[in-house]
Amino acid sequence: MIFLLSDLHLPNTPSSLRDRFLAFLAGPAREAEAVYILGDLFEVWIGDAEGLSDHAAEADALRALRDSGVKLYFQHGNRDFLLGRRYAERAGLELLADPVVVALDGSPTLLSHGDRWCSDDLAYQRWRRFSRKPLTQFIFRSLPKRLRVQLAGAARGQSDRDKARKPAAIMDVNGDAIRDAFTSSGVRRIIHGHTHRPARHRLDIDGVACERIVLADWRASRCEVLALRDGQFTALSLLA
Repeated sequence: MIFLLSDLHLPNTPSSLRDRFLAFLAGPAREAEAVYILGDLFEVWIGDAEGLSDHAAEADALRALRDSGVKLYFQHGNRDFLLGRRYAERAGLELLADPVVVALDGSPTLLSHGDRWCSDDLAYQRWRRFSRKPLTQFIFRSLPKRLRVQLAGAARGQSDRDKARKPAAIMDVNGDAIRDAFTSSGVRRIIHGHTHRPARHRLDIDGVACERIVLADWRASRCEVLALRDGQFTALSLLA
């Protein structure tokens, strides 16, 4: 069995979401062959030193799961793209490129956080390109913690304001971008998160039947992971 999840947005303060994630790692995840986390596991990430302090419980639980024989993979999201090798090594996470083709149950599948395909949101894509530059990240990491906290808070506030005023369609994936992703990668299945619009979409790409699966975001009323077993996908709720 394989589990895939994204957009948990775990805060650095006590939270029921954090409790459910830890319960998942200690429970259902132990039955898996692999767990894929496709970004935005954490709500904010200003550096590995702070992450190792704020999210030590998650690091320890992930490491324990990895040590039990479950393979753990992590892609960066737009909230935790600064998560580095120091935290990944402590947690036993293998960092994946975005996007990346992996064989899930023998079927080549393109995995991504998904924000790269929201190409209609031009302002966000400019920010994404700027924030992913190594020089930008080096400068940010070199700043005092207090300033990094302030900048991260300002960025989240601006993001929330942008979401409130932008048309919903702009913040979803672009159809042409998805078509290009299918054709360039040669896969018939894409799995991603980011949009907070969980669904399974059937598409026809140049006469080939394809599928795009959008993972669910976590909230008080919904905590679920996508399970793949014997070629079948099912949503596993962790609220029960």
